Amino acid sequence: MENIYPNGLEKALAKTEADVDATLKAAASVVSSLKKLHIAVQTGSLRELRKTIESAEQAIAALKQQFTNTKEGWNFDGEKYIAGRAFSEELLEMSKSLGVKIFEQDERLYCYPFLIRILPSELAVQIDKTKEKRLRPSTLVSHLKALQNKPVRFKPEAFLESLFSAYETLIKSDGKEVGKGVVIALLKIYKLLTLLPGQAREYSRQEFARDIYLLDRSGVTKTKKGFVGSFPASTGTRSITGTIRVITQEGQDKRYYGISFSEV
Repeated sequence: MENIYPNGLEKALAKTEADVDATLKAAASVVSSLKKLHIAVQTGSLRELRKTIESAEQAIAALKQQFTNTKEGWNFDGEKYIAGRAFSEELLEMSKSLGVKIFEQDERLYCYPFLIRILPSELAVQIDKTKEKRLRPSTLVSHLKALQNKPVRFKPEAFLESLFSAYETLIKSDGKEVGKGVVIALLKIYKLLTLLPGQAREYSRQEFARDIYLLDRSGVTKTKKGFVGSFPASTGTRSITGTIRVITQEGQDKRYYGISFSEV
């Protein structure tokens, strides 16, 4: 199907919204005509009866034509548009006009603290674990802005404990002692956390990187056992391989390589 709306989904929907408004007005005219006809029948106003029948007939014909115009006016290939680059680019452009910071990385959009994945086959987007079917760019970006204004539900203490548990397992498997500041690659931690079948799909590498960043920003470093975690700088952070990447709240590309836990 040819896309006759080169200016994007927002303008396509705006045009059809105007068509629907016109259809609603035509429908209101039908209701008004039928009410006058109803009164003429109730009161037996024979002079008005034929006139109101003709008026209602004309209003119904006008409504039918307007609805046909509205229906034919919407020929936007939504699935093809959502599957291409155009939709994400339109969201990024809309975010600028609405004052919402959205960035793109690894085929996902990042709107702090949310990861957004576009699902073309479902005509939806996934915001973290929640699917959202409202795809009009202005509506979706406004929704993201509202979500940003709510308290972040991330629990740094619980996440830190999960990291430490995986770290402790890996350290002991190497015959080393916990608490000596040994650095373990975060990718090894992630692999252990997603060891069960399907876990990597449920908890993506991008989500893990986002959570590492949120933990880093939170300032929470001490575990229940009294060990202090940190993300040491490493030569690994200067290369693409072996690191995890995240877009910061300010839109900067940040890399993490490993984590260590030390005794206080």
